[in-house]
Amino acid sequence: MTEPTPASPPAPAAEPPQPDSPAADAAPNLPPHAPAADGPAPVAQMAQADEAAPPPAQPPSGAPAATASLPGPLMLHMPVDVRNLSLALLALFASVALLHWASAVFIPIMLSLLLTTALRPLVEVLRRCYVPRWLGAGVLLIAIVLGLASAAWSLSDGAAQLVDSLPVAAKKVRDSLKARTGASSPLDTMQKAATQIEQAANENSATASPPRRGVQRVVVERPPFNIRDYLWSGTMGLMSALGQLTVVVFLTYFALASGNLFRNKLLRIAGTSLERRKVTIHVLEDITNQIQRYLMVQVFTSVLVGVATGLAYWALGLENAAVWGVAAGVLNLAPYIGSALVTGASALVAFLQFGTLDMALAIGGASLVIHTLVGNLLTPWLTSRTSSMSPVAVFVSVLAWGWLWGLWGLLLGIPVMMAVKAVCDRVEDLKAVGELLGD
Repeated sequence: MTEPTPASPPAPAAEPPQPDSPAADAAPNLPPHAPAADGPAPVAQMAQADEAAPPPAQPPSGAPAATASLPGPLMLHMPVDVRNLSLALLALFASVALLHWASAVFIPIMLSLLLTTALRPLVEVLRRCYVPRWLGAGVLLIAIVLGLASAAWSLSDGAAQLVDSLPVAAKKVRDSLKARTGASSPLDTMQKAATQIEQAANENSATASPPRRGVQRVVVERPPFNIRDYLWSGTMGLMSALGQLTVVVFLTYFALASGNLFRNKLLRIAGTSLERRKVTIHVLEDITNQIQRYLMVQVFTSVLVGVATGLAYWALGLENAAVWGVAAGVLNLAPYIGSALVTGASALVAFLQFGTLDMALAIGGASLVIHTLVGNLLTPWLTSRTSSMSPVAVFVSVLAWGWLWGLWGLLLGIPVMMAVKAVCDRVEDLKAVGELLGD
């Protein structure tokens, strides 16, 4: 009986080659799990690994090889909500149309708010002296109206004489220029040519063949000038202006007599949150302080322009220098237009009085220098300092509101934009508008 042969011990597993061993140098590209022994098994595994690996991505045809390495333009990704932007623009256009259409309502309201803001500190001073608000507001408004009426009455004679002299002065300037040049102006030549053409056309129509049978000839006649219609339209315009001033006075009185009623209402409307109430109080205080400082600047510059103009005209010997000073001070409230009116009218009256173009140019030049220094340099600088608005925003506001409301828009445009800026600075979504208006 034969004894079973003992099984041979299993061969020891081959150790992985060390970095310094020659086997590692011989097969550097083998995967980590592949054995180092030679034979068909490692070759098959490598082939299977190559087939399973995804092929490298090829660049599209015609594209450069190193596109990713080239620097591109910096792009700012800002999502634009077209729907909300369109709704905002439509609301803005609708608001502008409403302000223009209902200007007869909004202008007295804005004037009363402006006067209320200006006169409220005086009413508060009277209240501290144990004078009720309703009585202090009434006395203050009556004193202002009576003062303006008495000043207008005292200067009415000089103003009437000044207005009557303007057409005579214009005619005299025209005759002087025609005599100095020795020929008619191009405008006169064109007017004469147009008159001759019209006369020739009328003669040809009169000598033309008689109208055919069955055709009626129509002659258009101009209606004669009726002085009653002219006076009626002027009277209605004056009555409308007086009615608006009366509305402004009554609105101002009610607003001053009510005290802080509307401010408390706005605080209640803002909500019960303490933060909302603080923001509302800050907005109201900013609007009040900016409008008061703006009015102080306007009063200061108007008084300065009026005094300087009166003294300059008195020194040059112009008649009614006090009337011219008052007119220059009042018209200074209308930016750019008031200075042009005072300069042109004073130059015409100076030519009528002195009879020389040199004195007319001297009077007009003095007015132009005063308005340039005060109106174009001092006033915009003080306004930008007191309102924190840029001079460009002030100029654009004057143009826009002047187009919207005319002469009243020139006066009310800047205070309205001050209120808009104060609101935009306190509202998170409107800070961009406040930044555009700021200095």
